[in-house]
Amino acid sequence: MIRCIIIEDQPPAQRLLQKYIGDMENMELKAIFPDALQAMDFLKIEPVDLMFLDIHLPKISGIDFLKALPHRPHIILTTAFSDYALESYEYNVVDYLLKPFSFERFVKAVSKIPVWKIEQHFEEALPEHHQLRDVVFIKSGFDLIKIAVPDILYIKSKADYTEIFTVDKKHLTTYSLRHWLHTLGGNRFAQIHKSYVVNASKIIRISGNSIFLNKDTMVPIGRAYKEGFIEKYLK
Repeated sequence: MIRCIIIEDQPPAQRLLQKYIGDMENMELKAIFPDALQAMDFLKIEPVDLMFLDIHLPKISGIDFLKALPHRPHIILTTAFSDYALESYEYNVVDYLLKPFSFERFVKAVSKIPVWKIEQHFEEALPEHHQLRDVVFIKSGFDLIKIAVPDILYIKSKADYTEIFTVDKKHLTTYSLRHWLHTLGGNRFAQIHKSYVVNASKIIRISGNSIFLNKDTMVPIGRAYKEGFIEKYLK
């Protein structure tokens, strides 16, 4: 999953980028900022993989912001002016989108970012205690419910919560999908879609863009995840 932010002061451009990002199954929009200084504070506490950065911004320009960043994520510049194209590539940006740009041009820019490197970086950043688990606990009212990890088939993200599907039951949790991937990754749990994490040991068949966990359970596998998942878990 490519975690990204938008730094853009024009609401129409913000909405367009937000829509394009929402149409991509392997992208997650973390925040939108009208100026670079607010984004700088955010980046100090929240890691991102990609930044859509307008060049003409209030307070500090996009180019000056790039110069000030000690650690840069992938950068895609967005602007209505072509004057800065050559200078921008001095800062090793991924691409330069000239407004107004189409969805096809947006996809072409994003496709230059190797998703497998982003996922690899996330896995390498897991803490040392990231290990196999036998059980997890989820909160239900004032109680804590124990779930045997081997019984989990898959986890699905829905808005602000996630659903854990076991062999015979469904549990609702307030944790994010990324939390469960972080917690259960050592147990061969892997993200196979922007909304699904699956227990790879439960897979009985992959057909097209569908994964079958038993005769009655099927979940989708996103095109952006399929090749890397098969390479890592099924070979």
